[in-house]
Amino acid sequence: MPSQEPPVLTREQLIAALNEDLSREYQAIIAYVNYSQVLKGAAYQFIAGELEKHAHEELQHALTIANQIDYLGGDPTVIPKAVKTSSKATDMLQFDLDNENETVKNYRIRVRQAEALGEYAVAENIRTILVQEQDHQNDLATALGVDVPDVTKPDEIA
Repeated sequence: MPSQEPPVLTREQLIAALNEDLSREYQAIIAYVNYSQVLKGAAYQFIAGELEKHAHEELQHALTIANQIDYLGGDPTVIPKAVKTSSKATDMLQFDLDNENETVKNYRIRVRQAEALGEYAVAENIRTILVQEQDHQNDLATALGVDVPDVTKPDEIA
């Protein structure tokens, strides 16, 4: 059985991984801003407001991750991951849930990687973000009427 522990990274590799995370945070900001404005119908009025709150939280996450990259001696990326769009509300919510699943999975790994390098403050900052990301994950799963996927199992996420 393969080890669940991520390999110890160099500082430069951690910076590169955090830049991937930052690109995903930018993606989340764009998606949440867009989806919060284009979701239509009474059934989605509340969730649209929640997505708008998520957009603000994702901006804070991006600022925190960019700060950690700078602290480690790197340059924060300016390129977001691609944002999927749809005219169907359930598709948009599923896209968000898929992205949150990926984010939660990666931040769990990033915490262990930062700690392995002795970067405990970086790990703590990521843990703080992880709490909100798991809340977003739960909000989206609830809106879709599904259980929160277990992202510790690779076959459980898209």
